[in-house]
Amino acid sequence: MKHSQDLLDDVQEVLLTEEQIAAKVAELGQRISADYAGRELTLVSVLKGSLPFMADLMRRITLPLRIDLMEVSSYGGTSTESSGLVRILKDLSAPIEGRDVLLVEDIIDTGLTLNYLLRYLRGKNPHSITVCALLDKPARRLVEIPIGYVGFEIPDAFVIGYGLDYGEVYRNLRFVGVLRPEAYES
Repeated sequence: MKHSQDLLDDVQEVLLTEEQIAAKVAELGQRISADYAGRELTLVSVLKGSLPFMADLMRRITLPLRIDLMEVSSYGGTSTESSGLVRILKDLSAPIEGRDVLLVEDIIDTGLTLNYLLRYLRGKNPHSITVCALLDKPARRLVEIPIGYVGFEIPDAFVIGYGLDYGEVYRNLRFVGVLRPEAYES
């Protein structure tokens, strides 16, 4: 992998600006707050990519809430394709039995990882579990996933920024952009 010293040089196009993302996160926060009014919510972020999204989203939710973090892996190193094999690298730190859970994802691609994760979390007997994804890439879906809240539907392109990475780089960009193929092709 060879990335430029100026990360912006590796961006083919900006798909979603910082302002578009902020407006959508505010809208999602309002909807979630209304839908779960009178209840306490547990947000579960899937590390590392969804961390910026969850941080912004939780500040837009006006309910009592808890947060927890999980880390799973289905990509190997600098691969742009999911391996389909899911490993839990970090599990929840608190029980979710009987709780309303909002699983916060950065992007839903094939759906294989999320499908595995939903089955796994349902085994912990939450009261409810709903998915909130910033990005949905339906062109690549291999399994149907019920998504309660979606920020943006995007085309089939390799995206970076706002938590999304390639080889652990580009997460710090404030927008979502398409990575130039030269940055990941050998």
